[in-house]
Amino acid sequence: MQAVCDHQGRFIDTYVGWPGSVHDSRVLRHSPLYRQSVYPPPGYFLVADGGYPCLQHPPPLIAPYKKPVQSVGALRFNSHHSRARCIVERAFGMMKTRFRVIFMQALEVHHSFVPYVITACAILHSICLGAGDVMSPDDEAEEAVDEDEGETELGAVSGAWWRDQIAAEVSALEEVPPDHTYCLQ
Repeated sequence: MQAVCDHQGRFIDTYVGWPGSVHDSRVLRHSPLYRQSVYPPPGYFLVADGGYPCLQHPPPLIAPYKKPVQSVGALRFNSHHSRARCIVERAFGMMKTRFRVIFMQALEVHHSFVPYVITACAILHSICLGAGDVMSPDDEAEEAVDEDEGETELGAVSGAWWRDQIAAEVSALEEVPPDHTYCLQ
């Protein structure tokens, strides 16, 4: 499942149907998010994990620096990036907790129906959050394992220079309070 969520963990875009063994960049390339490139609005970008490439467009994605990180600025950037990305990890954890019976055992439906079940769970999860039904995930969000930036044949414009610019700005910050809320634009 490829998903985009808002700052509260509500899913605002999902793309389901590819096996988990398929690389994130391949799923992205076939998704409406990539093909239609109508989201996010101009001036905004998506925070992606290390399985995605860093892209200027379509869609604008900011991925972390690969390890080993070479500079203090890149280390700080990755730290802030990870904190911002925790929101989607937490959203997945809450959804799995909310629908434990579905996600913790094999679904007893035809395999072609599974994407619809997962999409319905994401929609219901978002509706529950909108109604104030917030729950703690059973397990803390695990840090996603950095992967290669994936396939370079996406035909997209690299966002590495953009990430470098943001990293330089983050590195220039003195110290950010631990309770700082990120509003990325």
